[in-house]
Amino acid sequence: MNMILPASVSATPNGTTRPQVRIVIVGHVDHGKSTLVGRLLHETGSLPDGKLDMLKAVSARRGMPFEWSFLLDALQTERDQGITIDTTQIRFRTRSRDVVLIDAPGHAEFLRNMITGAAQADAAVLIIDALEGVRDQTRRHGYLLQLLGIKQVAVVVNKMDRVDFGAARFNAISDEISAHLTRLGVTPSAVIPISARDGDGVAARTPRIGWYQGPSVVEALDALEPARPLHQLALRLPVQAVYKFDDRRIVAGRVESGSLSAGDEIVIMPAGKIAKVKSVESWPETLHGSSHGAGRSVGITLDRELFVERGDVIAHAGATPCDTRRIRARVFWLHEKPLSKGDQILIRLGTRESRASVVAIEKVVDPGSLSHAQTESIARSHVGEIDLSLAQAVAADPYGENPRTGRLVIEVNGRIAGGGIVLAVDAGQRTVPVDIVPVESALRPEERSARYRHNGAVIWLTGLPASGKSTLARALERRLFSRAGSPILLDGDTLRAGLSSDLGFSAQDRSENIRRLAEVAAHLARNGHIAIVAAISPAAEDRAAARRIAATSFREIYVATPAEICESRDPKGHYAKARAGSLQAFTGIDNGYQPPAGADLEIDTSARTVSDATDAIERMLAESGILLDEPVDLAANV
Repeated sequence: MNMILPASVSATPNGTTRPQVRIVIVGHVDHGKSTLVGRLLHETGSLPDGKLDMLKAVSARRGMPFEWSFLLDALQTERDQGITIDTTQIRFRTRSRDVVLIDAPGHAEFLRNMITGAAQADAAVLIIDALEGVRDQTRRHGYLLQLLGIKQVAVVVNKMDRVDFGAARFNAISDEISAHLTRLGVTPSAVIPISARDGDGVAARTPRIGWYQGPSVVEALDALEPARPLHQLALRLPVQAVYKFDDRRIVAGRVESGSLSAGDEIVIMPAGKIAKVKSVESWPETLHGSSHGAGRSVGITLDRELFVERGDVIAHAGATPCDTRRIRARVFWLHEKPLSKGDQILIRLGTRESRASVVAIEKVVDPGSLSHAQTESIARSHVGEIDLSLAQAVAADPYGENPRTGRLVIEVNGRIAGGGIVLAVDAGQRTVPVDIVPVESALRPEERSARYRHNGAVIWLTGLPASGKSTLARALERRLFSRAGSPILLDGDTLRAGLSSDLGFSAQDRSENIRRLAEVAAHLARNGHIAIVAAISPAAEDRAAARRIAATSFREIYVATPAEICESRDPKGHYAKARAGSLQAFTGIDNGYQPPAGADLEIDTSARTVSDATDAIERMLAESGILLDEPVDLAANV
């Protein structure tokens, strides 16, 4: 039986799997990229038998010294001109990684080719000549990596033999490039002194760089993290068509990420309709009991009659894309007519098409010079960030969360005019009219992160009455404030006395109360604060809706204190009011409280102290990327 592996996992001869990481290597021309790649192939044992000896013999016949860069000279024109003019992919293995190294051109006129190569990468190696130091082109390459969203960068200071392996020269370059990358929001994973020609620092630290204690290049590559495999991402099944067969309505499409099985509870976005998968259809027979993963085209039937159309996206409950009519995107413009503010265009997101209006244009960059332009249009072959207001709701993810549903294509008059990636979506905006333009903060998220040492988040504490939600919320608020953070407490009862004072306690009113809580919390999170919500929120469907609104900033904590403990505490008299026997009297739902099935953290306040529970929450926030270890120095950007 043949097994198809995800794109970021490769098979080994013994049947095990290894992570695959795609790395783009960039740098100024003549700083030694091709030499480093050739040396890496040799040091990792990735050259075919006899290849090195053959190239040395060819060099000798031509009367020229052997160069490691000859290994990459696949084109005669490259040999003649002595420069790399295209993007080449090279594969080799480290101790624990399968590496796809993308060698991108360094000349300014070939930067567009570099964009193509870097856009495919999980990480980057930036190479600098120790004698020449950090050049303007080096700074441009660093900026371009940031522009393309590459956060993992290892810096290699090559040709240390030309500066007598001087530690002082290396330290000066290391400080300069580290400061430049940090200002761009990229912290280099390592800065490594090497001589690619002689092998120092490539696979091992040699005596000539004995003063250096960091990793070799091979070790640094081994430490880079690959992108998450598609099967590990949330389910995304864009609907391509709906077919009628005998008495069945079959919803057809390709699973772009995640996996799907019969019996799964799904949400159809952007409408938010909920159903269960009755069967997964295949031809000539129906499939039962198996999971159907990313890359597979399937047809499914549902357990109820719902209106589903092309362009809808099927996801699992609690992990849905955002429903939105507002998108921020970074686009590469191809049309001869510049894209201008106010233009009407057609966008394609997966299988969905929608008319859109360009509301704003920012950060326009010429990829050739990597210079910014203050303009309200994007010229041909330029890159810019745009805000789009859509004529109808779509389901989308930011590219960083799911690249399969985070790409868009732009059409003008029936022609492909550009493409790009979704940077951000405004959840729950499908009812906002096109002529209403929300005003964004003057502060960038990274500025707030630099000050508070945390990213924005919604911490949602749910549990039975008297379980300890408010006590934990207050303790967490104090803890984060002591870290110089910006926590804001949103207690369910407090908002009931103000923002939601017009609501009753029916199931519909309770859902609306949760929606309002989530909208306020998500707004705070988008502006860099940590919103701490303490609310019973008994209905799983309401909490799933809150997660959709807050998107990736949402962290759910189930305060799982046993009911008998909660009843003994009973500070607000909830249990006295519900002596009839269930929590239905105050939850407003038939099944009482519905515990979370996949909370980010579960805490029983009867089994641990408040301080210990707060420690656990703090660890979860650190491990999930909300709390930052070190502040980011943005002083150079001010």
